[in-house]
Amino acid sequence: MVTITILKERKRKVEEQIARNLDMIIGTVSKSPAMKQYNLTTKVEGKTVTRYVRNGLVTHVQKMTLRHQKVKALIQELSLINWELLKLQSKEKTWV
Repeated sequence: MVTITILKERKRKVEEQIARNLDMIIGTVSKSPAMKQYNLTTKVEGKTVTRYVRNGLVTHVQKMTLRHQKVKALIQELSLINWELLKLQSKEKTWV
C-alpha cells in the first residue's frame, strides 16, 4: 500500500531530478539535406522560429533539447504523484 510518506519521498526525488535538468532548450535540432548547417526550430508566441546553431554547439544544443523532453516527462510524473497525494490526504484530511 502506498502511503503519504512514500509519495512525499517520490515527489522529493522527482523534484530533484527536475532541478538537475533545468539547463534546457525547447525545440528541435535539425539539418536540411540541402543545407550544411543545423537549425533549432521552436515556437515563440505561437509562431515557428528557426535559429542557426553553430557546428561546435550542435551536440550541446541536442542534449539541452533532450533535457526539455525529460523535464516534460518528470512534470507529468510529478502531477500524478501530486494527485495521489491529494487523494490520500483528503481521506485523512491532512492537506499540506
